[in-house]
Amino acid sequence: MRILVVEDNSLIREFVVEALRNEGHHVIEAGNGEEAVAWCKRKVAEALVTDIQLPSTMDGWQIAERCREHDPDLAVIYVTGYSPVGARPVPGSRSLRKPYTPEEVIKVLDQMVGDRGAASS
Repeated sequence: MRILVVEDNSLIREFVVEALRNEGHHVIEAGNGEEAVAWCKRKVAEALVTDIQLPSTMDGWQIAERCREHDPDLAVIYVTGYSPVGARPVPGSRSLRKPYTPEEVIKVLDQMVGDRGAASS
């Protein structure tokens, strides 16, 4: 699976990216919303894993909305340690709380892929 990981904390991003790559996924990294949207415009990913709180002009919610303009079926995992707003019920998305393990991300991605396969059957 091709996965876009958006995380401003480079240590967390590297940790997650390495774990996903070890599972055989193709991973693209972005440290802010602008980078992420540039990648999304190219439709390079099947899933987006994005932190909600980012120090850029876009938060994770906005990144996902912009990315879904280019790919309405994009699977999204929102990640947050703290968010002043509750999770939005967005079809095709899930949420994880920090701290999380890369294994949790992999498990959720596998579930989302399984759900898509069941929906298309």
